Amino acid sequence: MNKVFERPEEALQGLLFDGMFIAAGGFGLCGIPELMIDAIQAAGTKDLTIASNNCGADDFGLGVLLKTKQIRKMISSYVGENAEFMRQYLSGELELEFNPQGTLAERMRAGGAGIAGFYTKTGVGTVVAEGKETKVFNGETFVLETGIVADLSIVKAWKADTSGNLVFRKTARNFNPPAATCGKICIAEVEEIVPVGSLDPDHIHVPGIYVHRLIQGRHEKRIEQRTTRAAA
Repeated sequence: MNKVFERPEEALQGLLFDGMFIAAGGFGLCGIPELMIDAIQAAGTKDLTIASNNCGADDFGLGVLLKTKQIRKMISSYVGENAEFMRQYLSGELELEFNPQGTLAERMRAGGAGIAGFYTKTGVGTVVAEGKETKVFNGETFVLETGIVADLSIVKAWKADTSGNLVFRKTARNFNPPAATCGKICIAEVEEIVPVGSLDPDHIHVPGIYVHRLIQGRHEKRIEQRTTRAAA
């Protein structure tokens, strides 16, 4: 089965529908599946629920879908410097489910592993635990979190072979691996596609069994923050 598609639009063909649930990799501006996001914006798919650490910047990453009002709900850990994210949330235009970063990553990993739910101490006694089941283990209270299973996962990797085995580079290995596994269908955009057998098996971060479609493309290299230090 050929997993390689020429363009993002082709990779998304037959998968998009209004009201769908998408899991997106990335952290800040690192490892964002920007080509797939732009293609979803162009398709006009709306009322989206998206699980991702944050919502990109105002004009980059998932922020472009916010700008066009295609997102109905975000499941996120961080509002960040995205002014439009904050504005829509505070005005009631956008539904937001806050998850601690580790909990969100584990919910994705659990969904991909077929685990319906798990108990964690993180968030106990806070608004994160409101309305959720709790249970006491060894005298300590834990809150039940459910695994995430998305209609579609979109991720960005450094390299892939034609079978879909993925290698991430440095901090792009953040939410991308768990996001890749929790979707019913996973599309990965990569900087380079190589023949099967070219990748060292010990360097593969996500096995190709989780990846259904691939595209290769050019990506923008953005820096989220720059710090300077005055000379002594």
